Amino acid sequence: MDFATRLLVFFGCWTILAGWDPSSWVIGLPAVLFASWVYGRLAQDSARPGIRPMLAFLPFFLRESFRGGADVARRILRPRMRIAPGFQTYRMRLSQPAARVLFLDCVSLLPGSLSADRHQDVIQVHLLDASLDVTPELADLERRVAAIFDERLEPDAHV
Repeated sequence: MDFATRLLVFFGCWTILAGWDPSSWVIGLPAVLFASWVYGRLAQDSARPGIRPMLAFLPFFLRESFRGGADVARRILRPRMRIAPGFQTYRMRLSQPAARVLFLDCVSLLPGSLSADRHQDVIQVHLLDASLDVTPELADLERRVAAIFDERLEPDAHV
């Protein structure tokens, strides 16, 4: 995708998120320019995602977005919040930079989770309920992201 196309795509995304309010472009214009530049840099450093795998990922993305939002809402709307916050560690097997970024961003889709820190291949995942083991969900997400970038993952070697 060339720079002008990336600008149009990110311009459209910003417009969807912020609307047509001219004052939003004080932040929006630098954000659109920066996102277009970063996307171009990441695209140079890694394989390009496939259209079919991205379309196959879309239902998963929508389902997990809804499930994650519903889980958080359910937890905070109860009179006695069911939370036991904490962290879990997960070792990423993805090697391509763009695949890693997508994976880290999508961790927040999973119910009650947020990628909080990364040191090389190891991420810290913040959880609203640390008693739950999210390793199987993270491994599934990682496999789905790997499929988008046609990346082969080494066997599971989780921390």
